[in-house]
Amino acid sequence: MERSLRAARVATYVYFVLCGTLMGAWVVHIPAAEERVGVSHATLGGLLVLLGLGAFAGMQVAGPLADRFGARVVVPVSGVLCGASLILPGLADDPWTLAGALLVFGFCNGSLDVSMNAHAVHVEKAYGRPVMSGFHATFSVGGVLAALLGAAAASAGLTPVTSMAVIGAVGIVIALATVRALLPEGPAADPAEAGADARTTDTGADPGPEAESGSPATATPRGTGGGRVWLLAALAFMVMLCEGAANDWSALHLKDVLGAPAGTAAFAYGTFAAAMTTGRLLADRIVARYGSFAVLRHGAALAAVGITLVALCPWMWAAFTGWALFGLGLSGTVPQLFSAAGHADPAAAGANVSRVAGLGYVGMLAGPALIGWLTHLVALDHAFVLLTLLCVTTAAAAGVLRTGSGHTLRNEPEPVGR
Repeated sequence: MERSLRAARVATYVYFVLCGTLMGAWVVHIPAAEERVGVSHATLGGLLVLLGLGAFAGMQVAGPLADRFGARVVVPVSGVLCGASLILPGLADDPWTLAGALLVFGFCNGSLDVSMNAHAVHVEKAYGRPVMSGFHATFSVGGVLAALLGAAAASAGLTPVTSMAVIGAVGIVIALATVRALLPEGPAADPAEAGADARTTDTGADPGPEAESGSPATATPRGTGGGRVWLLAALAFMVMLCEGAANDWSALHLKDVLGAPAGTAAFAYGTFAAAMTTGRLLADRIVARYGSFAVLRHGAALAAVGITLVALCPWMWAAFTGWALFGLGLSGTVPQLFSAAGHADPAAAGANVSRVAGLGYVGMLAGPALIGWLTHLVALDHAFVLLTLLCVTTAAAAGVLRTGSGHTLRNEPEPVGR
């Protein structure tokens, strides 16, 4: 059992890398697609919204399907469809075909995204300790891999269509080759645990210090999951809005506000992304020691400090420090929200993760646009104060991770300082 569980964890890493690579393969070819189709930046921005809408729809469909048929079915099917659909934007030769291609690719990518996260919840439950942040870190690794593959393809003289076709085909092979290592089904709630939940709920007994740690739980008392999941989704909307804003505005901030050269300005996003990836690689150990509540609260607070530094300080070194703190603070927040949603009700992990991921994805799409709208009213750096407010609100609401079940993942030490 231990070997099969370890294999399932490795397989989940593979699917996260695959999802990040397939999405990144489209991202690195956006300039070529824009030139081939012959659209303006503004029109391309509108078309990219369709990618997000397709992803949102895919999440809402794939989540319940994963609960019904099992992630072992939905994850590889989504991976194959995502790999196959990658070539569609490369084949588009006018705005209408590109719009349809992005809708389809977004739908398939969103399906893979939410189903692999649902499987990650089951792997984490079986492991009995936090592992979710590590999965999210490998998604970022996939993006880096896509950039390297895109550069190599361009150097080799491959056309964008050929490059995307090859990456998509390899993705299909990987999705099919990895399926046997996935868990056969989502773990059902253990009858003894269910009885304990019922006794805790019926007697009103104090669930104990473990319940307050904010660590991912195996189940949630009856009748408490729905509203809590939507609160988790609202927090995901806020933190992913912050992430989306950083993706699109960090380099522009250094260039337009601080007057940095284009090459130097690009390092603003690089600093943010590197800090976020590093934080996610470390977050699981921090969660195991201090609990996910602490990671969400203190991470959001650290992000608030970082973006405030960016908004108020006119020095280049302060901007880089601020973007690094912002990425490091945000890094562990989203995985904890996804994990808590999945553990709220293991039988509906896919549906719950789809709600949190879907609303979070809307936030990531809305972030750049909202900051852009605010720049009509205030300077860009002052518009970042909105992100400070969202991070502070998230830190204040982090107690939602303490309202779960009285059960914790096995082998997780009691939080220090209690």
